[in-house]
Amino acid sequence: METRDGKEVVFAPTAQAWRDWLEKNADTSGSVYLVIYGKNSNIPSVSYVESVEHALCYGWIDSKTIRRDENSVYQTYSKRKPEGNWAKSNKERVIRMTELGLMRPQGQAMIDLAKQNGAWDKLTDVENEVIAADLKIAFDKNPKAFENFMAFAPSARKFILQWIYSAKRPETREKRVKETVAKAAEGLKVV
Repeated sequence: METRDGKEVVFAPTAQAWRDWLEKNADTSGSVYLVIYGKNSNIPSVSYVESVEHALCYGWIDSKTIRRDENSVYQTYSKRKPEGNWAKSNKERVIRMTELGLMRPQGQAMIDLAKQNGAWDKLTDVENEVIAADLKIAFDKNPKAFENFMAFAPSARKFILQWIYSAKRPETREKRVKETVAKAAEGLKVV
């Protein structure tokens, strides 16, 4: 069995092979590297999208990707944290997997918990690029900063909004709002 950084390395030539591994190990393993081969490698492999879809069914989530070689990557997978935010793409995936009858109790439990603790909707404003009141007030005081912010790519704006909205303490959020406006006034991104 191959390992990397003390984690098991999983090879799955098909989506079903990855699902079989999850069925057997999702409740007892903490974190693994799934090897995903590129399409041009001609090596059978579960795709990234398939791997995420099936992981969500078992209450797992992807994170860091590390290049393995010219043909493959290590995709990190682990159990979702109860407070972990849900991206729109993953919400759509779990709806699809549920409709297909592939959702497992572990995955449904994480969905239910996220809906109860607010993690399910935490990124909705980010996905919709909603400018919160405190950020809007700061931008109203500096129209050039707002103009520059809106000129950033949508992905950059969403990343910045997520950074601001994920602050746990009010003083941290206030600091991030000020930093965002100051940097945007110069045409720079904070993160």
